[in-house]
Amino acid sequence: MSERKYVPQIRGTLRNNIIELPNVIREASGILIFGKRIKSLIFTTDVAIIRNCNADAVIAVYPFTPQPAITHAIMMAADIPVFCGVGGGQTQGKRVVNIALDAEFQGAIGVVVNAPTSNDVIKKLATTIDIPIVVTVVSENTDFQGRIDAGAKIFNVSGAKDTPKIVEKIRKQYPEFPIIATGGPTDEDILRTIRAGANAITYTPRTTAEIFSERMDIYRSQLK
Repeated sequence: MSERKYVPQIRGTLRNNIIELPNVIREASGILIFGKRIKSLIFTTDVAIIRNCNADAVIAVYPFTPQPAITHAIMMAADIPVFCGVGGGQTQGKRVVNIALDAEFQGAIGVVVNAPTSNDVIKKLATTIDIPIVVTVVSENTDFQGRIDAGAKIFNVSGAKDTPKIVEKIRKQYPEFPIIATGGPTDEDILRTIRAGANAITYTPRTTAEIFSERMDIYRSQLK
């Protein structure tokens, strides 16, 4: 086995404090999308975090009705590819298609739909946009073939503690189908998900408030 190559690293003085995703994510194979290899995705809509992390891409999904203004703000701030949430839960039908088309026009690398999204909506998306449709999976009882036939290009598995089991089931049925999955809080959890068959891992960072709290403690100690 060849030795791992040395990778030179350059850091700035002012941008030295960034969110670094777990190195174990590099063990994933990655997914090639339009020539870009994506192994790690940071799960956030916080533009400050997006601008200060080493993730390969952003998965911008949030628990509110999708709004183009939010997508535009994230796309403008991001210096890495963005997968945009376009609904499929409370937001259905033509509105999902319109939001997805707008996201593509803004430069999104893919769109993410929620688990309740109907296959009819996925079919309409597939005939309208030319970027990958990422379908969220939360249960092993999902009709995976139906999703694929409708136009899903990537599965985004978010099954909490059952994520590795769901990933493994998909991988056995579809050896080459692209899978993004939540990795979990520890390196062991992430590795378990990768070994189950995930090609890329989503990582949830600490909040800005949590990070800033540590910084404020440092400032206070310096002023004592």
